[in-house]
Formats: sequence, C-alpha cells, structure tokens
Amino acid sequence: MEVNLEWYRVFYWTTNLGSLTKAAEKLHITQPAISHTLKQLEQRFGGPLFFRTAKGVNLTAEGEVLYQFVEKAIHLLELGERKMAEMQNLLDGEITIGASDTLCKHYLLPHLEDFHRQYPQIKVRVTNRTTPETISLLKEGKIDFGLVSLPVEDPKIDFRFSSPQQDCLVGNANYVELANSPLPLEQLHQYPLMLLESGSNTRQYIDAFAQGHQIQLQPEFELGSHDLLVQFAVSGIGLTFVVREYVTEELESGKLVEIPLTPAIPTRHVGIATLRGVPLSSAAKHFVSLLPGSIG
Repeated sequence: MEVNLEWYRVFYWTTNLGSLTKAAEKLHITQPAISHTLKQLEQRFGGPLFFRTAKGVNLTAEGEVLYQFVEKAIHLLELGERKMAEMQNLLDGEITIGASDTLCKHYLLPHLEDFHRQYPQIKVRVTNRTTPETISLLKEGKIDFGLVSLPVEDPKIDFRFSSPQQDCLVGNANYVELANSPLPLEQLHQYPLMLLESGSNTRQYIDAFAQGHQIQLQPEFELGSHDLLVQFAVSGIGLTFVVREYVTEELESGKLVEIPLTPAIPTRHVGIATLRGVPLSSAAKHFVSLLPGSIG
C-alpha cells in the first residue's frame, strides 16, 4: 500500500483543529479539497474516521487508533526537519577525516582546534592511515574526506591543493660542514641514510625523485613515522629526508641542520581528497573551506 503523506497531513490537522474549515485555512487549501482527501482516506480503510458534531468533527474509534500512529509520524518528520536545519546551520553533525599521523599533527591539528572552538557541537572523528589507505577508505565511503601527501592520482578522487611541503635532507650538528655547499645526490650513499618504510606516499616520492636521476637510495634504517626519523636524526644516527615546515623548531635550535642537495627536491603539497561526484555534508564542506589552498 503506497503511503500518501498529504492525506495524513490533512487528517492530522483536521483532528487537531476539530474542523474542516480550520484545517483548510491552516493548509491553505479549500474545504472541498479537505473533504475529498478525507473521503479518499476513509475509502482506503473501509469506514468513517470522523463523525460530525455541532461544533465540528470528532474521531471515530477507528480514527482514534489511526491518529496515534499519524501523530507520531508527523512529529518524527518535524524532528527530522529540525535536525536537518541544525546540520545546515552547523549546530549538529559529524565529520570523519582520514589522514596520516604526520599530517594530523603538523597540518590538521591547528585547523581542528579552530573549527572545534567555532562549532563545538560538531563531532569530528579522525582515522589515522597512510595516504594509500586513506584513499581506499574514501572510495569505500568510510570517511568524508582525506588529507594526503601529493602527488596522488585516482580517477575516482578529486584533489584540492593545500599547503606546500618542502622535503629536505637533514642531519644533526655532526653534519654541519655538509650544510656549507650543496651535496650532489650521487654522493648521498657515502652517509648513513634513514627513510620511511616502503608503502608510504612520501617514501615513494623520495624514491621516485632519486630514480629520476638514476640513483637508487639504500637506507640503513627504515622507520614508521616522520617523527621517528626526526628523533633518530637528532640523535646523530644518520641523515634523513623530512618536511622542512615540520622541523622548523629543530632547525632554529640547531638540533638539526639542513643539507642542500643538488638537484633540489621539487616542492609538493598537502592534498584534500574527496570522492568525485559525491557532495560533502554541510559540516564537512565548511571544514574544508577553512583549510588553506585553492581548487587544483
């Protein structure tokens, strides 16, 4: 049986107001239209739902039973409309973001704090994954958008370019002499090297950069995070590639020194990944609009 919501809307207001005339005024339709709608509803159920009195109309026993369900349904619909309005006005909702540990700490966290101060009612869940895993979660519909280290290509994903990231070679103060002049990339094998584990987008980018100059990087240590690379480098274990913007404190304090390379590593960007053709929720769209960058 197909549900005609307009019939039940007429039934609801006729019951509440006790009058066909008042129901017509409330719904901005004619009284004959009210009578016709109620007649159709009564025909569906095979009996009268109202009986007339001197003051208007009252429900029959069958009408009383039906009203109990219609009243609940109307109130639920009104609640749904209020909830949608709250979400549009960022008074309620949830955002699910995918990002690596490094991007969470050095890129997302400041913007997340600002957003939460402005919209404390919005719940935010962050799923920590590598860039390839974040892309997979996005295509599975498990996150609203992802923060990834570009370059990445996927025909099902749109990428918005955000903040630049400059990869650089660093070591501790023991390597300060290397900072005086550019180090040829082909001489890097002369020094202990630490890299991220295989599989991360950053590792793939660094490997591809070296291979583009016919150099195969051979790390002595492979670590699971950017922060571990920084800690090991500060300890003097070897040289490593890090994102310059994420080690400004260590560089300014002298715990690390930047070693210029020739050729230099090209700049890349943080990417905001969204599923192509799928609109963001109001809350997610507003959060993305607060992030730096332009449509790429």
